[in-house]
Amino acid sequence: MSASSARRFASRRGLLFGGAAASAGVLLAGCTSNDTGDDEEDSQQAPAAEESEGPPVTIGFAGPQADHGWLNAINENARSRAETYADVTLEITEGSNDTATQIGQIETLINSEVDVLVILPADGIALTQIGLTAMRAGIPVINLDRIFDSPQAYRCWIGGDNYGMGLNAGHFIGEQLRDVQNARVVELSGPDNLELTGQRTQGFDDALANYPNIEKVARQAAEFTVESGQEVMSGLLQAQSEFDALWNHDDDQGVGALRAIDQAGRDEFIMVGGAGARSAMDAIQADNSVLKATVLYPPTMAASAIDLARALGQAKGIGGLAEFEIPSSVTLYSAVVTKENVEQYLPTGFN
Repeated sequence: MSASSARRFASRRGLLFGGAAASAGVLLAGCTSNDTGDDEEDSQQAPAAEESEGPPVTIGFAGPQADHGWLNAINENARSRAETYADVTLEITEGSNDTATQIGQIETLINSEVDVLVILPADGIALTQIGLTAMRAGIPVINLDRIFDSPQAYRCWIGGDNYGMGLNAGHFIGEQLRDVQNARVVELSGPDNLELTGQRTQGFDDALANYPNIEKVARQAAEFTVESGQEVMSGLLQAQSEFDALWNHDDDQGVGALRAIDQAGRDEFIMVGGAGARSAMDAIQADNSVLKATVLYPPTMAASAIDLARALGQAKGIGGLAEFEIPSSVTLYSAVVTKENVEQYLPTGFN
């Protein structure tokens, strides 16, 4: 190892295991912000925090193939956030759902000696080893959403709350139906082979347990696609002649579900969506369909991951926290978007 490489590796080890604690004089950086201010409606995230330019940081970003609206929004949030920083260079891969291909893309980023890696693995368990490889090479990893199988494979995890998503959907529906005797609820879930689907269902069921007047009478799984949402929802409508509320795990498949509902001429129930697509927010704002709310799983987490990676690369902490280092994990809140607050969340809606 050359002298310059050794110095770089030693510096990275400080980021991996000590962060900015090695220098007590480092000021906390305001690297995140919850202020939506007067954002333009087409903005997909809160503005980057105002902060003076720091040392240059090269961030490698590797995610799965953007074959879903939410995943495409992840990539766009990462790109647009990086562009707000003059001191950040973003190297982003094309993305792949093939494990071997994504590992190869990350290896390329490691070999190019990026300062920090942001990785949204197509499969967290399968890609744990490459996270460990990066960390052992002295490149700190921000693990985005789908978590690696070992905490040693990342410096910080940031992601959504699938259980909280179901919990908040259940509580919203429960409050809407609190005074309805023998209320009936159905659930249009995501794919059952995904762990997140089980977490969302568990949260939903736990919330409904607080409302003894409500019974979940049916649950069917779709595939997070428009086509599957329409097909499975058509079957649910045929099987259930009457119910009071529907929770749909995903706004993309919700587009198909709404088509099936319109075709069946059904409107006796309320519908709650999931993830926070712009189309769902527009429908909620228009208030001309059964869709009355959506529970967020915000793709702005990718923008926040860039903030965290920048702070980590510059050996800074986060504004508003007393610690000198960034946290080891950040779980985002799954807010419920309704007609009353939809304007606040429109800037985060994704296509």
